[in-house]
Amino acid sequence: MMDLSTSGQRPQVLIHDPTLRDGHHAVGHQLDADQLHDYAAAANAAGVPVVEVGHGNGLGASSLQIGRAKLSDASMLKVVRDALTHSRMGVFMAPGWGTADDLRAAVAHGADVMRIAAHCTEADVTEHHLGIARDLGAEAQGVLLMSHMASPGQLAEQCALLTTFGAQAVGVMDSAGHYLPADVTERISAIIQAVDVPVIFHGHNNLSLAVANSLAAVEAGASIIDATARGFGAGAGNTQLEVLVAVLERQGIDTGIGLREVLRAADAAEARLMKAQPVIDSVSLASGLAGVFSGFKKPVLETARREGLDPLDLFFALGELQVVAGQEDLIADAARQLKAAR
Repeated sequence: MMDLSTSGQRPQVLIHDPTLRDGHHAVGHQLDADQLHDYAAAANAAGVPVVEVGHGNGLGASSLQIGRAKLSDASMLKVVRDALTHSRMGVFMAPGWGTADDLRAAVAHGADVMRIAAHCTEADVTEHHLGIARDLGAEAQGVLLMSHMASPGQLAEQCALLTTFGAQAVGVMDSAGHYLPADVTERISAIIQAVDVPVIFHGHNNLSLAVANSLAAVEAGASIIDATARGFGAGAGNTQLEVLVAVLERQGIDTGIGLREVLRAADAAEARLMKAQPVIDSVSLASGLAGVFSGFKKPVLETARREGLDPLDLFFALGELQVVAGQEDLIADAARQLKAAR
């Protein structure tokens, strides 16, 4: 457990900010160069340690199936790199969407931190790309997606495997916003016991627990926490950056981020990046309860409207199928099955 006392040197947590990557889900991956630059500059001024940028699903993911980004990966990286004088630039890549060439190009454009992601039971697919990230001189991190689908023991084993592939930090993403704080405590505690590198937690807010879950992760020993301005992200959004910074400050935990400055960055994000701040609507709540990736919200709504179905029924059907990101084609299949059953 992390010592949360304020005596002596304050415990530290590193904030990793994927506003310009996860937030892309909320706007159909259509952020433009000026929007990227303005938020990156504001986050940099606030002292945010890592600013992550890219298509919502990561390097190489722009496609007709899951959405074409307004800008190329190279354009996004260049714009954000130019805005960062203090913060490091991060990228996210899932093998199958991105390739080794995407990693090389990202480093050529100034990426400092590379997250290689895999489904929670498939860490073995990251070996090649984690090795490339290390060879390129970037900080290599490994993260497990849809982590609620695996037990604490399985997650610990998979994270340990990531470290054998060269990951310098490992952790889990609550991709569906499904966790309760006790779930997070149990999983992060198991991972802490299995690895000797920093542990990462990435929360979503479908059950209005993203900040609480992030605090549970910190208390269990996680030292890298993801958060986005105004919670800008897929579905009901992510852990809200400015709230997390304020709450950690109250607990005597140092993030190195200026509170007034990060509030200004959050104001800029709301004004420049989003039509509306993420909210927990009925569909987002159903997504969290069903354990379905938050990024499915828009295609589920579109399919349900087209087929005359209740989107809540469709989400729960997808939950029974245990769908993961990249399986958006199963939404139509699930809809047909529901209609046939009806």
